[in-house]
Amino acid sequence: MYLTTPIYYVNDVPHLGHAFTTVLADALVRWERLRGRPARLVTGTDEHGLKVARAAAAAGVAPATLADDTAARFRSAWQDLSIGYDAFVRTTSPEHSAVVHRLLRSVHDGGFVYLGTYDGRYCVACEAYVSAPSCPVHRRPTEHVAEENYFFRLSAFAADLEEWLTESDVVRPVSRRNEALAFVRAGLADFSISRPSLGWGIPLPWDPKHVAYVWFDALAAYLTGAGWGTPSFGTWWPAHHLIGKDILRFHAIYWPAMLLAAELPLPSRVTVHGFLLTRGEKISKSGLRGVPLDSLVSSYGADAVRYHLLRSYPVGPDGDFSVGGFVARYHADLANTLGNLVSRLAALVVARAGGVGPAPRADSPLASVAVAAVDEARAGWDDGQPAEALAAVWRLVAATNSALVAAEPWRLAPGSAALTAVLGGALEALRLVAVLVSPALPGTSTSILSRIGVPDGPASLDWGGYPGGLPVVKGPPLFPRVS
Repeated sequence: MYLTTPIYYVNDVPHLGHAFTTVLADALVRWERLRGRPARLVTGTDEHGLKVARAAAAAGVAPATLADDTAARFRSAWQDLSIGYDAFVRTTSPEHSAVVHRLLRSVHDGGFVYLGTYDGRYCVACEAYVSAPSCPVHRRPTEHVAEENYFFRLSAFAADLEEWLTESDVVRPVSRRNEALAFVRAGLADFSISRPSLGWGIPLPWDPKHVAYVWFDALAAYLTGAGWGTPSFGTWWPAHHLIGKDILRFHAIYWPAMLLAAELPLPSRVTVHGFLLTRGEKISKSGLRGVPLDSLVSSYGADAVRYHLLRSYPVGPDGDFSVGGFVARYHADLANTLGNLVSRLAALVVARAGGVGPAPRADSPLASVAVAAVDEARAGWDDGQPAEALAAVWRLVAATNSALVAAEPWRLAPGSAALTAVLGGALEALRLVAVLVSPALPGTSTSILSRIGVPDGPASLDWGGYPGGLPVVKGPPLFPRVS
């Protein structure tokens, strides 16, 4: 898997909407690696365009200064959220500029670029040419633009795009594929790929008076991240793109057409998620309407934020975020359910089994529950639906807590077969829980495995992987209650 997030604009700091996409991408790549499949994650920052130039002017700094500062904030945010990206592409880098020039030259030399005049509306916030006087996404007036531009012959690829969208499930969910198909069937208009009036961008190789349209620049970052022009490119390309629904047209229509023009393989998949909302409005700024990303991470921890984003919002529809909902799930799922299981079980093993974990039995009543949970979680992760995978894992957590309460191991004699059976089964269930949640809660997974004595290394998803005879230790609460 070569998985990409969008390349985020540097006109604003990282917020929960950015975090939702990036945490989801990181978790999916971690799952691939857990199953022994090679995976590469690429993210980055989109640093050119009119929106960035205006944001820099409003801040009283040069665009390059704004780009440097904001790119650093994105890197810091992703470090705080345990995002293990393999490459962070900045569109102002020399490596990326070379890729954009190569792509532009390829498309131009193929006969898919011509000089024309654009006279219409433009949404600066979307960096998109639109037909309406008001942007339906940002709900603000669009601007009239009339200037000489170079155009890309998008119309030349209508039949190819319709065939690609019709004969595969490459765009998911199907509602988004149908949306893209409807756009194609309504007729494709050629679009501008240059701006002569904007100095902040990558100059066209055949006409330096024009800079590349920001989307032509930003989409090429996926080629940069895959190492186009290097031997590794063939290892990773084509890409699986993870995007929000507002940029579907660029990724499911414009980008495939550009790849066709450059004679490059089309994306293997485009997964489209909905908006993260608060009070019915799209989250678009850090701290907007009381949703501060950095505050949540510092108060509750990276894994708590990751868990809420992945567990609470299935991939596809919009989801509504509230701090109250986040706190309620933190206490219910993490502190009171998973955290309680870890603390209770470790205390029992230390007090009743001398701190040495017994091996599980094949006939443990938890075995069948665990097998079902593993199957359901594996299906959820493989389908790109962490919410389903985590729901299955938490059924196993709840069943293990219930089994301990019902068996009352604190009343069983130390060293008895009944006690070792109960503790061994619970330890194996907890081991499987730790493995299955590792893509979502990497730090928590490592801590749980360490407390029950499981060494680092390949993790089995089969019942019976806990060998017994390992040291079990108590520790501070994994998820302390936060008032």
